[in-house]
Amino acid sequence: MTREKRLWVRIVSFVVMLALLLPLSPVTVVEEVRAVTQADIDKLKKQAEDLAEQRRSVQEKLAEARAEKSELMEQKALLEEDIDLIRQTIASIEERIESIQAQIDSIQSQVDALQADIAELDDRIADLEEQIARKQSQLEDTEAKEARLYELFCQRVRLMEEHGQVSYWSILFSSDSFSDLLDNLLMVREFMAYDNEIMEELEELRQTISEEKASLEEDQAQLEQARAELQTAKEEQEKAKQEQEAARQAQEEAKQEQLAAQQELESQEAEVEKLIAQVSATEQELEAEEAELSRSASAADSEIRRMERELAPSISSVQSEGSFAWPLPGRTTLTSLFGGRTDPITGKPATHTGIDIPAPKGTPIHCAKSGVVTVSCMGSGGYWSYGNYVVVSHSDGTSTLYAHMGSRAVSVGDTVSQGTVVGYVGLTGRTTGYHLHFEVRINGSRTDPAKYFSGLSYRKNGRTVRLN
Repeated sequence: MTREKRLWVRIVSFVVMLALLLPLSPVTVVEEVRAVTQADIDKLKKQAEDLAEQRRSVQEKLAEARAEKSELMEQKALLEEDIDLIRQTIASIEERIESIQAQIDSIQSQVDALQADIAELDDRIADLEEQIARKQSQLEDTEAKEARLYELFCQRVRLMEEHGQVSYWSILFSSDSFSDLLDNLLMVREFMAYDNEIMEELEELRQTISEEKASLEEDQAQLEQARAELQTAKEEQEKAKQEQEAARQAQEEAKQEQLAAQQELESQEAEVEKLIAQVSATEQELEAEEAELSRSASAADSEIRRMERELAPSISSVQSEGSFAWPLPGRTTLTSLFGGRTDPITGKPATHTGIDIPAPKGTPIHCAKSGVVTVSCMGSGGYWSYGNYVVVSHSDGTSTLYAHMGSRAVSVGDTVSQGTVVGYVGLTGRTTGYHLHFEVRINGSRTDPAKYFSGLSYRKNGRTVRLN
């Protein structure tokens, strides 16, 4: 119902109440009240008929709001679950990025170590090449010196052959006298000493040449090994760089996945915020309805007290039984108890003013105790939530209320006996299913109806428990 319609209904109700109350005088209250009450009843009935379509529209909107809120809450829960999964995905991607980064760092350390090895091998190869070049030059000098000595030795031998002296003995035996022998012997000794020096020097040079060649060959072998190690290090370095590049590509792909997941997360969070705003708006509407319900209960209570005052003589003339009779015989399982509960429409903590007894549509509702009908109308204005409801007041100061009826079987002012059918189970007013909302009041104050009966059960979440 729109704010303008509600305001109009309240104004009409207020005008009707003023019209009813202003003519009253202290002296003639009892007689005039009975006449006015019937007129008031007729006006209330007419008002109920005029507003019936509006009430149905309001009920449909409320049902749509409840369904929409339930759907939004389910959607919100799914989105939040999806957000949790996205966050887990982002965390997993971050771990993968960190792992890849560690791999990249490890490979970089390996590349750096290989680069150091390569630089060391390059220095080593340069040193070996310089050392080999130096030894090669030294070997060439030694070989040249050996060749020169050998050539001198060969020249002396050829010179001796040219003079017919091919051996030291020939020189000695060619002596003509002892004096000549001594001279020849001295000369032979000098030749022998010279030849020995040349031979020793040649031997030393040849030994040096052999050692230098061996050293040179060892250096060349080391050079070849160093070159092979250099090639291996370069190949390993290239392989490491390829692995590093692959890791970087994998890391970049992971970052792209992370970015996409983050964008999706932000989108989902925005959607959740939107849903939260929608749910909040729905909750505010329902909270406003709940506040309206509180006013409805107060208005209904005021109406009941007013009617009880007006019909007090009739009420006192009907003898009430000492105990209450169950209003729905054979149906003793309750779905909502008196007192604190979670409101089935707003989903918030609320106070339930009676008990709910589920029953099929059209089930007869029996009066719990003899008395006078003080209210029988379609709830409207400030107390529309009861739908079709009846209040019976009893002479012992108690009253009983029967709400959400599909139809009523009694009118205001009727005297009813215990067990009389006052109406039939329906789905009018603020309700989520076919049931009777039953209240008991003592001197105008609500009390728990269940404590006046035995053999009752309570069903919740698929389980049924015995109450008394």
